[in-house]
Order: sequence, then C-alpha cells, then structure tokens
Amino acid sequence: MPNRISLVSLLITIGLCSSAKPVLGQALVPHILQLDSAQLEQTGLSLAEEAVQLARFQQFELALSRAELATQLAPNSQQAWALLGSLYIQAEDLEQGIAALKQAQNIDSNNADISFVLGRAYFQNGDHQKAINQLKVGLKLKPDSPGALFDLGNAYYKRGKLKRAIAQYEKAYGLEKNLWPAVNNIGLVEYEMGNVDTAIRKWREAISLDNKAAEPLLALAVALYIQGDQEQGLAMGEEALRLDSRYADIEYLDQNLWGKRLLEDAKRFLATPRIQETLAQIEDLPPASPPFSR
Repeated sequence: MPNRISLVSLLITIGLCSSAKPVLGQALVPHILQLDSAQLEQTGLSLAEEAVQLARFQQFELALSRAELATQLAPNSQQAWALLGSLYIQAEDLEQGIAALKQAQNIDSNNADISFVLGRAYFQNGDHQKAINQLKVGLKLKPDSPGALFDLGNAYYKRGKLKRAIAQYEKAYGLEKNLWPAVNNIGLVEYEMGNVDTAIRKWREAISLDNKAAEPLLALAVALYIQGDQEQGLAMGEEALRLDSRYADIEYLDQNLWGKRLLEDAKRFLATPRIQETLAQIEDLPPASPPFSR
C-alpha cells in the first residue's frame, strides 16, 4: 500500500503549520497554534470526494488512504465515516468496516442506507442475527427498499427461519418485478423444505425474467435431473455452465445460499460424465475478448 498522507504534511500544505525556526538567542514565546476547524472539516470533505472518484476508477488503496484522513479532519461527518466503512468492506476488512459504519450511525441514527450497508456487512461477517437487526432498523425508516428486503430474506434463510425468508423475498419482488434473484431464492428455500415442484416453478419464473441468469437455470437442471428427466436436465445444465462456469464450483454455490439438499444433488449432477466433458470444453476455450468501450 502506498504511503498514507500524514496529517502534519497536509497541515503544512494548506498553511496551518509553520516550519520556520526562531532566530538564535531569541526568547521563545509560548504560542498555541489556532487551527480553523471549519477549514479542516472542508478539507476532509474534499478528501472524501476525491476518495469517491478514486473508488469509481477502482483505485481502492488510494481511495482508502484519503477516506481515512477525511475522518480525521471531519470526525463529525457521517458521510466520511460511511465512505470509509464501505471502502474497508470493499477491501474485505469487515471488522474495520463495521466499526466505521457504526461510527457513521452514531452520528446519524436516522439514515436508513447506513443501516442497510451495516446489515450487509454483518451478513458477510457471518453474524446473521445482527444483520437482521440492522436491516429491520433501516426498513423502519425506508420500508419500500427491495434490496434491503432481499438481504433480510437472506439473513432469515441463514438463520433457518425459512417462512420468514420467503415472505421477505415476496415483498422484494412485489416492489421490483424484474428482481429475479428474489424469485430464485424462494426456489432455493422451497427446495430445502422438500417442496420440489414449487421450487421448479419458481426457477422457471426466474428464468422468464432473465433468460441469461445461470443460477436458476442450473438449479432447475439439477432438480429435473434428480427427478428423472435426465436429458432435459443435462441440456439445461450445459447451457447454464456455458453462461457462467463459476456455478460448477460447490463452494461458489454454497456462497450463493444453495442449501444442503440442493448442494448434495448438485454434486451428483456436476459429477456426471456429460457435465464433466462440458466443463473440460469450457476450460479449453480462449478467454472472451473485453467489450469495446467508448
């Protein structure tokens, strides 16, 4: 990581600190440097804006150093703390990210978005009950947030509260009709509850919302294969893996909330000779060319 901008060097740059030495033999007069708190805060907010721009260009280390200094110069700015927390999370430093977000929340307890980001951070950190608590706080302030409702459904699912999870997914989908992940996850929950036909119906619905979504297509393929419709299941599985071969990784499926029952069935499906041959062909393909950018 590049050297961080020090507070002293910044003060020298903006003229708030002097390096001049007293003349030899001159009596030293006690002096207290008067810092302009408003100017410091404005400098901090400017650094936060720079951090946002750097983050947009994927310069996360530089963005993080500026965000850290921004919170020192503007310690009462919830925007600076929220930005710092988000950047820490981006850097996968969840503990520091959560600490910074909690500081932002202490400054502005009525900001729903901070609660939502904090809830997702707790979820990533494996503390699903705290995730639920934070998401519910945010939803009291901003109840019509499909993303937060979806996240709450995920947290309930990980806590084993399956019916509550489905209720949140349904609310999220009711607010955003193209939110196929909500419909897909209802299928995941239904499958774990043993309601295979309902799960299949939900995955078909998710595919109708986005026919390029690999996850519901693979889940449907696995379910059909296990039910005995092997030819259709294998064909769908091949199509799904050509769309996104990451779904051939059981760990990746687990991260995407596939439950124990579906994971066991997926292992059997992915181990079939036809799917293994398809994966070998995919691995032999040259990487796709990057899209042309204007």
